[in-house]
Amino acid sequence: MNPANEKNVSSALPDQSETSTLHWWKRWPDWVPYATIIWTLAYGVLGLYWWVGGQGFPLGLVNDPGAAHSLFRQAAAADGGLLIACLCLLGAMAMLLLNRKARGITRAIMLLYAWSAAMVLCFAIPDPRALIGMAYAPVSLIGAVFGQSLHYLDFFTWPVVNQYICLIGGLLWAATALTYQRHTRDACRHCGRNKGHTLRRMNAVTRLGRWATYAAILAPLYYDITRIAWLLGIPFGITDEMLYSLQASGADWAGAGLALVSIGGAFLTHGLIKPWGESFPRWFPILGGRRVPPALAVIPAGFVAILLTVTGIQVILEFTMSGDFQNWGGTTPLLLMPVWGIALGTATICYYYRRQEQCRQCA
Repeated sequence: MNPANEKNVSSALPDQSETSTLHWWKRWPDWVPYATIIWTLAYGVLGLYWWVGGQGFPLGLVNDPGAAHSLFRQAAAADGGLLIACLCLLGAMAMLLLNRKARGITRAIMLLYAWSAAMVLCFAIPDPRALIGMAYAPVSLIGAVFGQSLHYLDFFTWPVVNQYICLIGGLLWAATALTYQRHTRDACRHCGRNKGHTLRRMNAVTRLGRWATYAAILAPLYYDITRIAWLLGIPFGITDEMLYSLQASGADWAGAGLALVSIGGAFLTHGLIKPWGESFPRWFPILGGRRVPPALAVIPAGFVAILLTVTGIQVILEFTMSGDFQNWGGTTPLLLMPVWGIALGTATICYYYRRQEQCRQCA
């Protein structure tokens, strides 16, 4: 065989590191449909269990007193469990059809169902408690160092855990929908590239990612300023009475802690457009100089972007009904959360596409 041909053949075959389980995320279009159908069937079984009277139905004020801000606060196990089981069964049947290549109206219906399932699971079921649980993790860790216990684990009741489970299911459905969408438009399932992929399009993605990243960095600045001001004893945007109440309960320290988490998040967000977001700095312990796996940034950033958007939308709905302008410093900074979440999500998607290497599947 011609040596040049041998080289081409060998380059087309995945190397041992590529097939390693350490790089499972690179092969996500291959396994994510199976993970999605397993999740769907498992959650459908839970729906049947709740329908027949099983304990632990996670939706509705009757079962979850903290669900006052949930879109499903009126849900009941008798009807909700059956609806969940039926929708999951329908979803499992749809997954079988998603393995086939379709065109026209059939393709449109399948994509509508898959993306709708992803949107409901990601944006309708979670409420602000899902974001609060993540945001208070570093605050609780810092408090524990200084001997202050926030009883962090007590926050994760079963209804809150269920929100994370549904969020994972929504991400699986979104990945499945994306894979099917790529496959049915004759693009590579792994990278999304087709014959229309051009350098000009990638340059546009880079520019969009830069602007989205700066927007995601600046969006929480208003929130950070107000919370740090309260810690310093400045009643910025709130009454003196509310400031005294925050100081008496220690909530001013909690707010400042969340502001510091936000500032740290802004620093990490900046890495989406900086060289150190692609390779660890030389001074970084153990990993210095090595390539940053894209999933290390994409997964947590995407997760946070969804929760920020969900929380922000519910904050806007509550603000329009309550209209608390007296303590505007406590409420108006939260109105920027949807901007923050959408900007962070856009920046994350652009980072993902910018970090794509030459695809072994379609090269």
